Amino acid sequence: MTIKVSSKTAREGAHGEISLTKGEKVALRMWRQEPPTEDKPSASRPYETVGYVISGRAELVLAGETVTLEPGDSWLVPAGADHTYKILEDFTAVEATAPPAA
Repeated sequence: MTIKVSSKTAREGAHGEISLTKGEKVALRMWRQEPPTEDKPSASRPYETVGYVISGRAELVLAGETVTLEPGDSWLVPAGADHTYKILEDFTAVEATAPPAA
């Protein structure tokens, strides 16, 4: 079975993310034009996250290391890893989570 979801009509989640598609083992979502933020508290999630930056800039802090994410960059946050993001410029990115984020 093929499932098609348009980002133009996809539903927005509780944290502003756009839920693109979701299977049993992986989910795809987009953060669209997220505005700059202050430091968020560090958190860990029970799923692995990989992402790709479309536009804007953000900082990812993971395991005490800060990396700047810019258009064309991708990232990985292992399941259970403490991390936080700081959005520096309006930020659009897609990310996949496995298993699917709740």
